[in-house]
Amino acid sequence: MAGTTDRPLRTAVIIGSTRDGRFGPVVTDWITGHMAEREDMTVDVIDLVATPLPTVFPAFGQPPSDEVVVQLGEVTPRLAAADAFVIVTPEYNHSFPAALKNAIDWHNEQWHAKPVGFVSYGGLSGGLRAVEQLRVVLAEVHAVTIRNTVSFHNYGEVFGSDGKPTDPGCDVAAKAMLDQLTWWGHAVREAKAVRPYAV
Repeated sequence: MAGTTDRPLRTAVIIGSTRDGRFGPVVTDWITGHMAEREDMTVDVIDLVATPLPTVFPAFGQPPSDEVVVQLGEVTPRLAAADAFVIVTPEYNHSFPAALKNAIDWHNEQWHAKPVGFVSYGGLSGGLRAVEQLRVVLAEVHAVTIRNTVSFHNYGEVFGSDGKPTDPGCDVAAKAMLDQLTWWGHAVREAKAVRPYAV
């Protein structure tokens, strides 16, 4: 039990945008920089551009083809190994990117009883509408979403040439979200070590 408690949280950071010219990697570099400074978590960045998943699903109840299994093999074990997640997402048409929904839909038990934090970016809304919709989707796959978020409103005006936000309040928000994420991550990991999560 002590080993489970002491081990840093394995945290998968998912870049949700696959659009050409996307800003997601800049935001991801910033938040993973914060995470790298912590001793209570490790980071695995899952970029949906580098690990594309198929968009055609097998018939309900049927196994995927061998080709699809190979593609899933680039993502599924990493999601399964994660104790917690951070999703970096923009907002597209009041929602989140299709590639991100696709990645969620290809998986189920990999999300079970694991906490998810959000870093969003967009225009006036800062991507918060995307986050609110993600909360509903992730609840269906038994994930636990963190209350505090980090959001960048009019993100093009917020980041300096060094790839970092100019407002120090962003660093405060990042710490608050990551503190909550690690609390939930340890809490559910310890609980599952005593009693497996049942669906």
